[in-house]
Amino acid sequence: MNLLKATISDIASVDNLNIVKFDFNATTLSMMSLELPEGTVIGQEVNLTVNPSYIALVKAFSGDVSYSNQIEAEIISVENGVLLSSIKLSVGSSVLESVITKESSVRLALKVGERVTMLIKASELSMMS
Repeated sequence: MNLLKATISDIASVDNLNIVKFDFNATTLSMMSLELPEGTVIGQEVNLTVNPSYIALVKAFSGDVSYSNQIEAEIISVENGVLLSSIKLSVGSSVLESVITKESSVRLALKVGERVTMLIKASELSMMS
C-alpha cells in the first residue's frame, strides 16, 4: 500500500457523499468518500493510501481525462516480472509504487529517470484513520 502525507484543503458534502481535497507536494488531490473520520477538518495533516494496482501511468500526457488525481513523478526503478511490473516513482520525498502488466511496461518502454504522470481515481484514494 502506498502512503501519501497530505493536508486537507477543502471538504464538500452532500448527504453522505464527501469530496475532500488535499495538498500533496504542491499538487491538489481529490478523494470521494461516503464516510469521514469524526473530527476531520480543513488544515488537518493526514495519511492517504492507494493500492499500487490503482495507479495508472502515462508518458507524454496531454489532453483531458476524468481522473481527478494527476501527479507528476520520476521513475526510480522498473522491475519487470513474468506477468506484472513494479514501477517505483519519486514525488518529492515520497516513493510510490505502481503495479502494471509487463506488457504495458514494455509497450511504454519505461526507463529509470523518465518523467511520467500517475493517474488515480478519486474513489481509489483513502484516508487512514
